[in-house]
Amino acid sequence: MLPEVRGWLRHRTSSAADWPLRDLKAAKGETTVSVVLPARDERETVGEIVGVIRRELDGLVDEIVVIDSRSSDDTALVARRAGACVHAQDEILPQLKPMDGKGEALWKSLAVTSGDVLVFVDADIRKFRASLVFGLLGPLFADSTVVYTKGCYDRPLHGTANGGGRVTELVARPLINLHWPQLAGFVQPLAGEYAGRRSALERVPFLTGYGVELGLLIDLLDLAGLDAFAQVDLGSREHAPQSTEALGRMASQIMLAAWSRLLRQGKIESCHEPSVRLAQFRRGPDGHDILLRDVGIGERPPMITVAP
Repeated sequence: MLPEVRGWLRHRTSSAADWPLRDLKAAKGETTVSVVLPARDERETVGEIVGVIRRELDGLVDEIVVIDSRSSDDTALVARRAGACVHAQDEILPQLKPMDGKGEALWKSLAVTSGDVLVFVDADIRKFRASLVFGLLGPLFADSTVVYTKGCYDRPLHGTANGGGRVTELVARPLINLHWPQLAGFVQPLAGEYAGRRSALERVPFLTGYGVELGLLIDLLDLAGLDAFAQVDLGSREHAPQSTEALGRMASQIMLAAWSRLLRQGKIESCHEPSVRLAQFRRGPDGHDILLRDVGIGERPPMITVAP
């Protein structure tokens, strides 16, 4: 690990317990905070998350916005009844051709929120705690040079205290250590819980799909430098585990995100576009069936460049 990363870890890593809610409310001042939950078919958890934020973070969070990403269930209704402002992903900036995936929902949230600071939280978290939000705000309120905070946590899975995060360990972490060693200090580089200043988030592109978290780390590093990042230990986080097939699709999009940034930064040369088709196999009655998946990702430009 680079010496500067070791120094960053000591200097810029804290715990949610280091930022008592009472102190954060006092430090908030005129800064406004928007919490954004991208949600697709998350009726089982989204209402509880919104309710916890409303009850426990009144006076700290100014708005809670759910971006409904084409849910087939009543996620939007549940979120609205819990007190969130709900927007359908495809109805935001309707003059633009719709794109798919989580990154699209996060990018579009910039157009319908007003906070100086945005906190992004996944909508599938079980046993949600308010500290998953307010812990991320501590470094931003304490130091104006910090523009982006990333959560880290244990990932319980099948009775193992930290058995989750398989795509991180098998794909994202090796890629980061190989090509962006300044980012090697992030414990959970793909964490869905993070916060940033609007002034920074509006100046970087957003990859769509599951490449968004890796893309933001790389692009914000270029924009602001490592010392503008902070990391907060949020304890633990539980959500429904993904199937191996789903993790394979996620890993493919993260690899495509890395390829796009390596190409943009001149670290690789390419005379052809990478394939965006993923062949997976599932055993059927007559042997192995081939499943062909489109894992392509798109990219939205910095929001500051988009006309209202």
